[in-house]
Amino acid sequence: MPILGLAPELYPKKPAHFDIERVIRPNILALHPYRCARDDYSEGILLDANENALGHSIPPASSSTLEPALQPTLGLDLHRYPSPTHDPVKKRLAEIRGLPGPEYVFLGVGSDEVIDLLMRVCVAPGKEKILITPPTYGMYSVCAQVNDVGVVKVPLELSGDAGEGGERGRFSLRVDEVKKAVSADPAIKLIFLCSPGNPTGTLISLTSIRALLEYEDFKGVVIVDEAYIDFADEKASAVSLVREYANLCVTQTLSKSFGLAAIRLGIALAHPALVQILMNTKAPYNISTPTAALALSALSTLAVDLMKDKVSRLVKSRGDLLRGLAELVPLGLGSVIGGNDANFVMVPVLAKDGSGKPDNVRAQKIYKTLAEVEGVVVRYRGGEPGCTGCLRITVGSEDEVKVVLQKLKELLESL
Repeated sequence: MPILGLAPELYPKKPAHFDIERVIRPNILALHPYRCARDDYSEGILLDANENALGHSIPPASSSTLEPALQPTLGLDLHRYPSPTHDPVKKRLAEIRGLPGPEYVFLGVGSDEVIDLLMRVCVAPGKEKILITPPTYGMYSVCAQVNDVGVVKVPLELSGDAGEGGERGRFSLRVDEVKKAVSADPAIKLIFLCSPGNPTGTLISLTSIRALLEYEDFKGVVIVDEAYIDFADEKASAVSLVREYANLCVTQTLSKSFGLAAIRLGIALAHPALVQILMNTKAPYNISTPTAALALSALSTLAVDLMKDKVSRLVKSRGDLLRGLAELVPLGLGSVIGGNDANFVMVPVLAKDGSGKPDNVRAQKIYKTLAEVEGVVVRYRGGEPGCTGCLRITVGSEDEVKVVLQKLKELLESL
């Protein structure tokens, strides 16, 4: 069955073992997408969408309770439905990420909408499954449960005997074990990889990703979640593989490096065939006009240069945080674990008895005291595989890094 809206010349050809029409649920392939008013016309006297022709009723600045910072949004056409495609935003994202054009880009309400939509279009409820690699982002399992799809877990390498990250180190992808899992269970339709990982901060190598993309026993889609990719080496992104492999989908966001978590803009970078399926299935106007306007501003050449400058400063602060944490080792803090390729680090709290073992109880005490007494909020991750006793600490400003290090020192001495 053909994909509605996809030009014949855009049908995927590689890898040879991948047939997108067998991956997408039959009811989704047969879906005739909702055609909204702005799909046809967006200029002229618009009397086709039952909008309020007199505009919004938010008072002007002199009498409005709206925060001054939000006043400029009132100049947008807020009484009109937004574009269903936002092609200027997609075009700019394609340019920045080195893809041919907007047909390779899908926009969602945060990466979470993209993750959820991928499950809905590919995985049959009650019958089929996804594969995840713990420790990893918790929303994969949450979305799976909401959509009534099974979850197969193949943990990352949890031993640090071979160092951190890379092909065999701690939190690296156990490629052979993933291959065994998908060969044993053809119901697995999606593989979710997080690179850099959350909470691991560790990159999945492109060699490992390519090995799964080329594995003929797996007929589904490999999804690489790159929310933190701009904090890592610029050559580490799996986007470089998108044009080569139609069975790859890379998700990104403006929430992290771009500093726009509040506008909720997620991104899928994939072959046009998969993008068209997502476009056919999404809600008609999922991205608001204010979100699109802010996103386009954030993607300007000047704004991208400023983003890169801030990323460089945060990477420097990450180094300061790592050095400061190393100085606390004599007080019962373990060595930082993971690849440190994101804007956070993960460090185990050790038992007070000097045994050198990670201690969840002590870690939770420090976590709660930091938040409830000291006003410094970090994240307890001790319940995740391979993360016993661990706190995940976001890289803050220079002053925030100094404060968290000082407060940790005081609590390690007293608790």
